[in-house]
Amino acid sequence: MPELVLELRSEEIPARMQAAAAAELQRLMERGLDNAGLTYDSVVCFPTSRRLALMAFNLPERQPDVTEEKKGPKLGAPDQAIQGFVKANQLSDISEAEIRDTDKGQFYFLVRKIAGRPTRDVLPELLQEAIWALPWPKSMRWGEGSSFRWVRPLKSILAVFDGETLDFALREGGGKGEVVHGLTATDQASGHPFMGKKAFTVTDFESYNRGLAEGYVILLPGVRRELIEMLAREAAEERGLKLKKDAGLLDEVTGLAEMPQVVVGDIDAEFMELPPEVLTTSMRSHQKYFALETPEGKLAPQFVFVTDIESLAETKRRANIKAGNERVLRARLADAQFFWEQDRKASLQSRVGALKEIVFHEKLGSLEDKVDRVTALAVELARHIEGADTDRVRSAARLCKADLTTGMVGEFPELQGIMGRYYAEQDGEHAEVAQAIAEHYAPLGPNDRCPSAPVSVAVALADKIDTLVGFWAIGETPTGSKDPYALRRAALGVIRLLDENALRLPLLDAFTAAARSYGGALGRAGEEAAPELLAFFADRFKVALRDQGVRHDLIAAVFALGGEDDLVRLHRRVDALQGFLLSDDGANLLTAYGRAANILRIEEKKDGVSYDGEPDLRRLEQDDEKALAAALDKATELADTALDAEDFAAAMSAMAALRQPVDAFFDHVTVNAEDTTLRENRLKLLSGIVATLNKVADFSRIEG
Repeated sequence: MPELVLELRSEEIPARMQAAAAAELQRLMERGLDNAGLTYDSVVCFPTSRRLALMAFNLPERQPDVTEEKKGPKLGAPDQAIQGFVKANQLSDISEAEIRDTDKGQFYFLVRKIAGRPTRDVLPELLQEAIWALPWPKSMRWGEGSSFRWVRPLKSILAVFDGETLDFALREGGGKGEVVHGLTATDQASGHPFMGKKAFTVTDFESYNRGLAEGYVILLPGVRRELIEMLAREAAEERGLKLKKDAGLLDEVTGLAEMPQVVVGDIDAEFMELPPEVLTTSMRSHQKYFALETPEGKLAPQFVFVTDIESLAETKRRANIKAGNERVLRARLADAQFFWEQDRKASLQSRVGALKEIVFHEKLGSLEDKVDRVTALAVELARHIEGADTDRVRSAARLCKADLTTGMVGEFPELQGIMGRYYAEQDGEHAEVAQAIAEHYAPLGPNDRCPSAPVSVAVALADKIDTLVGFWAIGETPTGSKDPYALRRAALGVIRLLDENALRLPLLDAFTAAARSYGGALGRAGEEAAPELLAFFADRFKVALRDQGVRHDLIAAVFALGGEDDLVRLHRRVDALQGFLLSDDGANLLTAYGRAANILRIEEKKDGVSYDGEPDLRRLEQDDEKALAAALDKATELADTALDAEDFAAAMSAMAALRQPVDAFFDHVTVNAEDTTLRENRLKLLSGIVATLNKVADFSRIEG
């Protein structure tokens, strides 16, 4: 079956935008094909630094014929309504419509058979719509007389369907105006701008991919990525070194070169005295260079960079490229060295006052105000953290933002905290203080290491909780996909700090303390925000547990008990419940719970009363119901004792003892006895089953 090959060739597309643009173009084309009734096996889009290439495989030669039906007025409707239907649908007379019986009477129906159009005629419309609709984070207009915007100037459009060029031109207004910058579809493509200048004719994907390869272009990003990693690793190993892993940088440089090659450069010895993070950040952020390491894991005085020029076999050319990149890096590192030397002339403590000139948020004060709040809160939280020295916590909190005023962090914002550690060490601060300064932003994401040192945990918690309480109090909460202040990330950071360090911190008390540290700035809004913020944490914790593989219904069952702000205790309860339900006793009791709850619900609805409360033991007749009543009393007592001691495994064990008496009760006792007093007593026993099991979790939330 026919296939579509589309190439939008432009000047260099920023690497960070390529993958998203390819995914969006693919989505737009799939939507267009679906709406047009055109089937396909697959649609794929591949980005390079100079082109977006899209293929749609196994398209039909034409659209299917369709029948369109439109319901009209009711038979006998006023003439005005009938004539309006005739005119709106361009009929000569209402007799062209047919009459059908419906459950609401007889109505006129217009039935039209619409013949499918050739796919070749439909595709230009879909391409027009997709190209105009493709969003870019940043775009530009070029030339004169056109409103069309693209990330970089478009140079050519290749559009081939079933081996022939489509009759397509990019037009103003999405298809009705003048041709945009002469961009008319052709069947000609070209490879690398310097090495593959010869154009070639495209008839299908195979000829397109082959022509690009012969023209020094590797189309598939995955292949380019693997090639870069292999070449860089081999270059490092040839020198007895290791390539420093950096998946993000590898993804980015994959979009910089259509025919990647690598070159190894040297770092001047004088710059190796800089902190390794400064060196790697300079190379990575500004120049997209890979760092190399010695076998011992230390930073090596070499780096690897990717080039898009294949003729590196020429020794002179390779030497020139190497020297040029070394020269650029040398200038960057000279700047970093200057900042390093200048920053160390002033202590971190002397920089704290300058934070008053930096606004944290217009409603939440300056960074100096935030540091004051974080210091007070961190000292209070330290009472809950074993091993957290109060004086060191106070010092670390006081200094944690000071490096934001340094030249190095001004040049490399991603080094905030890290540079603070180096400057604190130079100032003679305690090692725990320096470490806490470096770690107080962590964890920044699910793959970021979580601090475990007591002082670091106290300051990291205080920083995040202060931010959350403040923004909640002023109403700046996340909405939908928007979270400009990264509050979801901050909440997940708090959750990880508590959960991974098994830290027993009552969150409501922490939120109240954070609100107090604002003084009167928040009024009652700070206190009122605490319950809403706790609910937000509950949602985030559910997400975190689901990511760990915990069933969503078990999480819901434990959270439904309410009144809990100790995340460690919640997690332990969920784990115990999960283990319990994996046992035969747990699975059977869940079934019994469902049976008891269903009977109760039906009978209570029918009778209009609730059967909560203790059964009358004097009216128990059968041994099995007497045994169940005794077992419920014992299980309740044991479960209450275990729950008070936070021994959730023991609480589950108490529940497990109910299996035999509950099974026997359902096997041998008739709940809906003819004697109404006996029936009421037995329904109260069922209510006791439900109430006892609900002490450890809301079993109604658990899926069988």
